[in-house]
Amino acid sequence: MTEQTKTRLVAGPFNRVEGDLEVRLEVVDHQVERAWVNAPLFRGIERVLEGRTPMDALVIAPRICGICSVSQSHAAALALGGVMGMVPAHNGQLPTNLIVATENLADHLTHFHLFFMPDFARPDYEGRRWYARAHDRFAALRGSAVRNILQTRALALHVMGILAGHWPHTLAIQPGGLSRGVEKQDCMRLLGILGGVRAALEETLFDARLEEVAELSDAQDLQRWADKKNGSDFGLFLQIAQDLSLQHSGRSYDRFLSFGAYPGFESDPAQRHWRSGVFESGTAQPLNICDVAEDHAFSHMVDTAQPLPPFEGATEPQLREDTAYTWCKAPRMAGYPCETGALARQLMAGQPLARDLVARNGGNILSRVVARLVEVARLVPLMEQWVRALRPGEAWCHAQPNTVPDGRAIGMTEAARGALGHWLRVENGLISRYQIIAPTTWNFSPRDAAGVEGPLEYALRGAPVRAGEQTPLSVQHIVRSFDPCMACTVH
Repeated sequence: MTEQTKTRLVAGPFNRVEGDLEVRLEVVDHQVERAWVNAPLFRGIERVLEGRTPMDALVIAPRICGICSVSQSHAAALALGGVMGMVPAHNGQLPTNLIVATENLADHLTHFHLFFMPDFARPDYEGRRWYARAHDRFAALRGSAVRNILQTRALALHVMGILAGHWPHTLAIQPGGLSRGVEKQDCMRLLGILGGVRAALEETLFDARLEEVAELSDAQDLQRWADKKNGSDFGLFLQIAQDLSLQHSGRSYDRFLSFGAYPGFESDPAQRHWRSGVFESGTAQPLNICDVAEDHAFSHMVDTAQPLPPFEGATEPQLREDTAYTWCKAPRMAGYPCETGALARQLMAGQPLARDLVARNGGNILSRVVARLVEVARLVPLMEQWVRALRPGEAWCHAQPNTVPDGRAIGMTEAARGALGHWLRVENGLISRYQIIAPTTWNFSPRDAAGVEGPLEYALRGAPVRAGEQTPLSVQHIVRSFDPCMACTVH
């Protein structure tokens, strides 16, 4: 019997990640046995909001992040609307959905082209049959795909200019709808912009109509498509994934959470275009938001006797030298960790390819990236439908009260990276409590009091570590497959 070799590594700080991230690894015989994920930057936006006028949340909450600020704005507006007892006007909800979808679309394209794929253009992969193409298309800052996607992303963000005035940190999204309307000529401009985005994506990312990608039904269908479209960037990724067996890397708990994406309209505001819930063991379960609680056992926060729901919890930082190793709390759904993101959304939406990939190999690098790109293909046609459903000349925003009444409500939305919730309580006309759980808080959470690892910590188990690696490539692929936004994680 050979003696096991055990080493410890500290991977990080990671480049091409929004915010600060550090991962401590325990490696046994060249495989990760255990991992501890550390969000080393405390932000404290929740504490900044407490004691302020409720409508200040629309100004302050979007400053949490510069790449998903619209999602924060949307969650804040939904929470305020819940306290006010109002829903957006039809003509306000449609453009709000368009604004949120535009940001999510831009984030997906940025992640795939600028954050995720450049790792496959590194010299470590020289000699692989796909390396030359990967280097030509995705070499960091130099690849031809970088230039293409920055142009496409800039074009898509013109939607923000028309509907939101500017991006990031817009004040256009309000509890009653949108702060301004659009005219018929603006609708034509929006369709022209989306047509340009569609053409660019169909030419290089997919080499196919978006509807063809959106309708992929299972792993065999995906393979047949990849064999025909291997000149596309998506086809290149699938070739790389097959060669590196990415479908067997980065599997977590296979418990997926979505708050539901793109709310319905006045006739049925509780409905979401892609529904909310928890997906586990092939079954979609309804969401019970009262099951959410936050555990502080391994966080640099004042500890509590038990995990508390956000309405009862608080953000009181305390640098602890005992068991704590991160500033991130550990949110749990009915006591269990959950993975969130595009894969969770598409599972809850019933997208057949996403469900088939998860049924075969669970949530892993391949299924997360495929779900993100399939979502891109589904989003653009949906946005085109919303533009055509706009009603120029009708009200864009319901009249809002001058003061926000006392009460409490939750604003739930889906950022590109997954479930985002704002828990708001108003007392005596001021914010008495404001708690935020962001997608990366779910995915990059630490262990809880029972010692159960967060989704990324568990997904890193078994990742191979080559001799001499300080920040292993396999670990980087797994981390980036979750598309972390560490700036949103700790407040």
